[in-house]
Amino acid sequence: MNAASRQSPTPATLAAQSRVGKPDRMTGAQAIVRTLEELGTDIVFGIPGGAVLPLYDPLYDSQRLRHVLVRHEQGAGHAATGYAQVSGKVGVCIATSGPGATNLVTPIADAAMDSVPLVAITGQVGQSLLGTDAFQEADIRGVTMPVTKHNFMVMDPNDIPRIIAEAFHLASTGRPGAILVDIPKDVQNAEMDFVWPPELDLPGYRPVTSPHIRQIEEALRLIEKSERPVLYVGGGVIKADAHAELLAFAEALEIPVVTTLMARGAFPDSHDLHYGMPGMHGTVSAVAALQRSDLIIAMGARFDDRVTGQVDTFAPLAKVIHADIDPAEIGKIREAHVPIVGDAREVLQALLDSFKQMKLSKPNTAEWREQLTDLRDCFPLGWEPQSDGKLSPQFVIKTLSDEVGPDAVYVAGVGQHQMWAAQFVEYEKPRTWLNSGGLGTMGYAVPAAMGAKAAAPGTEVWAIDGDGCFQMTNQELTTCAIEGFPIKVALINNGNLGMVRQWQTLFYDERYSNTKLSNKDGVYIPDFLKLSEGLGCHAIRVTKEEEVLPAIQEARSINDRPVVVEFIVGEDAQVWPMVAAGCSNDEIQVAMDIRPLFDEEDSAAESPADIHDTVAEKA
Repeated sequence: MNAASRQSPTPATLAAQSRVGKPDRMTGAQAIVRTLEELGTDIVFGIPGGAVLPLYDPLYDSQRLRHVLVRHEQGAGHAATGYAQVSGKVGVCIATSGPGATNLVTPIADAAMDSVPLVAITGQVGQSLLGTDAFQEADIRGVTMPVTKHNFMVMDPNDIPRIIAEAFHLASTGRPGAILVDIPKDVQNAEMDFVWPPELDLPGYRPVTSPHIRQIEEALRLIEKSERPVLYVGGGVIKADAHAELLAFAEALEIPVVTTLMARGAFPDSHDLHYGMPGMHGTVSAVAALQRSDLIIAMGARFDDRVTGQVDTFAPLAKVIHADIDPAEIGKIREAHVPIVGDAREVLQALLDSFKQMKLSKPNTAEWREQLTDLRDCFPLGWEPQSDGKLSPQFVIKTLSDEVGPDAVYVAGVGQHQMWAAQFVEYEKPRTWLNSGGLGTMGYAVPAAMGAKAAAPGTEVWAIDGDGCFQMTNQELTTCAIEGFPIKVALINNGNLGMVRQWQTLFYDERYSNTKLSNKDGVYIPDFLKLSEGLGCHAIRVTKEEEVLPAIQEARSINDRPVVVEFIVGEDAQVWPMVAAGCSNDEIQVAMDIRPLFDEEDSAAESPADIHDTVAEKA
C-alpha cells in the first residue's frame, strides 16, 4: 500500500478504534472537527466565511487541530498539497461557499493531476436556498466533478463522520487524489449523535494493491531476454514509498534508471545506474535510454506527453511492462505487453522475490550501460555566460544545491526555474522535490513550501520561484511570517515570463508579445525587496556571482522569519536540452544552434553500438 494509506485510517483501523458508550450529542460543525481529530489530522489550511462560520466556532476550541489562516483560498489548497507531499498524510483545506470554494478549484485540479491525497471541505448555502442563486451559492460539486476522485454533499448531519472518513479513505488509498466534501450551513448547525468509528459505505471501491503472480513471472521472462532494458520511474514510486525496493531491484538486475519530473529523488542522482530525467527538458542520456531501449519497465508512470514527445516515434523498438495502481492508466497512451495492476512497492518487491525464486539470469546490460554512460559523459548539463552580463540562473541553482544539500526540501513554481531546479539540484531522497507537474500551476511554490514546512518543521525548505509565479501567491509569505514557517525563497528574476519568452524566441521569430514584466524603461516593478520586507520577510538582492554563495549562507542563518533572496539573472537564459512540443524525442537538441542528436537515419539503428558511434561522431 502507498505511504498515505499506511498513515490514514482504513476501515479495519477505524473498527479497531471503536469506543463503547453512548453517542455524543453535538452540532454538525462540532462533528466535522471531532472527525478530523479522530482521523489524525493535525493541521488544516483555510479562510473563514459566512457558510463555514458554524465550523470555525468549534475550531476555536480544538486542542488537537491547528488552523492556519491563509491569505487566499488557492494558498490553502497548495499548502495542503505541499503538506501531503512531504508527510505522506492527507492534506486538508477549508473554504466558504461561492468564491471561496471556486478559488480551490485550481489546487484541487493540481492535486488530482499529481495524485496527491487532498480533502477540501467547503461550506454551502442552506438546503432551502440550494438552486435559488442565493448569495455566494455555487455548485462546487458540479464544478469539481471532473477534477476530483470523488466528491460529496452532506445532507444529513448524522452522515458527517462517515462521509469525511470515506473522503480520507478514498483520498489516500489506491491512486491518491483529491476529494471534495460540501456541507450546507444548516447541516453544520443541526444537532446530531456522534458515533465513532463510522461504518464506511463504499460499494465497488476495492483498489488492487497486490500484483498477480502470472504477470510478475511474465514480466521477469521479458526482462531476462532483454538487452537494453530501462526502468522508467514515475511519481507513483514516491507515493508508494517504494524507493528502497526500487534501489534493490535496479541493483540486483543492473538495469538503468530514469526518473520523471514527479519522481526526482525516488532514485539517488549520485547512483551510477541513474541516467537522469527524461522528457522535453530531460538529459540526453535519459531520453536516449527510453528512445533506444528494447524493454521499458514503467513503474508508477503514465507516459505523459512531456516524456514521450511524439507518441508514434517514442521508443520504437521497445516492448513495455507497465505497472500502475490505476488500471485506467495502463495502455492509455502506449500498449503494454505485460500489464501489472498494483502498488509500486508491492510490485517491485514481488519482482525481486520472484526473480530470486525462479533462479533467472539477470540481463546482460554491460554494453548498454556503457553506451548510456558515454552519453551522460558527452552531454552533461551546463550553461554559458549571459549575453547581458547578468547571473546565469543555472549557476545560482547549482550553487544553492551544493550549499544546502540533499536533506532540504526544494519546491518549484512552473516555468524555466522549475526545469532548472529539476536539472541542477541533486536529489538523493524521496519527498524532497515538490512541483506542479501535471497541471503546471504558476503560483504553486510559495504556499506549497509553507505546507512542506508545516509537515517538516525541522527541515530546511527552499521555494525556487520565478518572478512571474511569485507575483501570483507571494501574499502567503505573510502567512508564513505570522504562523512561524521560516521558509526560504530563491527568486529567479529575469523580468519576464521566461518559458513563454523562450518559446517566442524559438518559434515566434522573437516577437515578445506580453511576456516582459518590467516597465518600458526596464525597471523591475514591483521592488521585490521592499515587497518582501512589507510581507514580513528578510530580503536580499544578488546581482554578481561572488554574492550568490554569501547570500544563500545569510538566508540559511535566519530562522525567525521567511527569507527572500532575489537573484537578478539574464533574460536570454534558456532551458536545454529541449524536445519541441509535438516533435519526436529523436529531435532532442542541446542548444539552439546544434542540430538534433538523432535524425531519421539514426532512428532505424537497432544496436546500441550503432547509436553510440553515431552520437559520438556528432558530439
